[in-house]
Amino acid sequence: MAMAPTIKVVLGSIAFGVFWVLAVFPAVPFMPIGRTAGSLLGAMLMVLFQVLTPDQAYESIDLPILGLLFGTMVVSVYLERADMFKYLGKLLSWKSKGPKDLLCRICLISAISSAFFTNDTSCVVLTEFVLKIARQQNLPPHPFLLALASSANIGSAATPIGNPQNLVIAVQSKIPFGKFLFGIVAAMLVGICVNALILLCMFWKVLSVQKDEEEPPMEVTPEEDVNSHRFSPATMSHLTSENSHDLNAYYHEAMNSHSLPSVSGHIDANTLRNRVLGSGHDNEILKDANGTKDVLENGSLPKNDEKVVSKTPSMNGFAKESSDLGLEDIAEKSAKWKLILWKIGVYVITVGMLVSFLAELNMSWTAITAAMALVVLDFKDARPCLEKVSYSLLVFFCGMFVTVEGFNRTGIPSAIWDFMEPYAEIDKVSGVAVLAIVIVVLSNLASNVPTVLLLGSRVAAAAAAISPEKEKKAWLILAWVSTVAGNLSLLGSAANLIVCEQARRAQHCGYNLTFWAHLKFGVPSTIIVTAIGLTLIRA
Repeated sequence: MAMAPTIKVVLGSIAFGVFWVLAVFPAVPFMPIGRTAGSLLGAMLMVLFQVLTPDQAYESIDLPILGLLFGTMVVSVYLERADMFKYLGKLLSWKSKGPKDLLCRICLISAISSAFFTNDTSCVVLTEFVLKIARQQNLPPHPFLLALASSANIGSAATPIGNPQNLVIAVQSKIPFGKFLFGIVAAMLVGICVNALILLCMFWKVLSVQKDEEEPPMEVTPEEDVNSHRFSPATMSHLTSENSHDLNAYYHEAMNSHSLPSVSGHIDANTLRNRVLGSGHDNEILKDANGTKDVLENGSLPKNDEKVVSKTPSMNGFAKESSDLGLEDIAEKSAKWKLILWKIGVYVITVGMLVSFLAELNMSWTAITAAMALVVLDFKDARPCLEKVSYSLLVFFCGMFVTVEGFNRTGIPSAIWDFMEPYAEIDKVSGVAVLAIVIVVLSNLASNVPTVLLLGSRVAAAAAAISPEKEKKAWLILAWVSTVAGNLSLLGSAANLIVCEQARRAQHCGYNLTFWAHLKFGVPSTIIVTAIGLTLIRA
């Protein structure tokens, strides 16, 4: 693409610069409006400066990407309701054999969950589990937080639904889900192992500290479990605590009374207690007990031909109350089975969505169909679940599409690629290395999704001139490098920032993961994992 007129180049660069600053530094002092508003501001400036017409701006918004992103977010919401991530969290501490084993588990579980349920979702849910486990074992949290964030990024590179930039690549390249997965999965698995090995080497001494033997083992229990606990009707007493106290007090008084008959008397103490505590109606029991107490205190007992009239309720009343308790127990079991069946339905629909992806059905409509199937299965107002969808992220993508399209029309990205293309040939080792360096640098300067939008079509076109296989490999290299590049620094990916913020705000076990603590690990990990993964990517 030829360079646009100078005025458009200048104005388009200004609009893109505003977007870039607010996307990378969303709380700058002179305009702390955030990333989403920043992307809309950049899009508005592109139209206002006439770099794009309004129709061109609307046409630049990629609806299939937005549909796929929306569908996967809704599915993630229902999976969280179905306790999928709670079960993953329990796997972290199940029969753990020490800190090193725990770190490896975090790397593996974070990677797998991110590949199929997006890295951001996995980091949001698993961060608090990791913090609790670290606190319970008297271990510093930062090795485990680094394992969670970095493994989430590496694992998400393996599938088109693992992260937003892969969504863009999958839609633009039209690479089927299965071929995308099988092209990167080897690099992902080896990358996870190498990343865990780097963490073990860097924090070996810290992870070798054993916790105190006196400290009893604790099970990681989410707060929701405590708050939603139900007291089973089968174990609930039908007596209030106050009435039970009165009856026990009377029983002890009767036992200590001088007028209490001996064991050979007509009224036995155990019989009395059984009468008092055996009935199901509080007021009737108290009346009967008080009448019996009067008999004891007056020292007179009924004659042989007289009967003490019992005021206890009939067996029909007791049977009715037992029946009510039985119905409550049945209702409780019925609700429990409904919940189990609903969870099974959620998992079946999710697996069906993944199978449909592998069958090369349209990914956007498959994700939306799965989301709506979950809404119908839930059979209740879907507004609470739909409100958990990050609509600000969808709006951010809309603004970013318009802004990047406007910047592309200035001709600056094409000019930069024309300069780099001779040194970034996909069929040469040196060319792949140069391309990887460019992607890593741009992904950390301009963020990974804008980098993919800026470079994707150009890299693919250059590779397509060699062969179709090279074109596919170029897209996979772009997906792998732009995703792993997020591990370089704390600002490199949204997953890193999510882990940092979640850890800082966690109650009772908060931890501040600093920029420099992440950078010390991020630089060597990114370089080594990226380089090894490039040799394992297959078209």
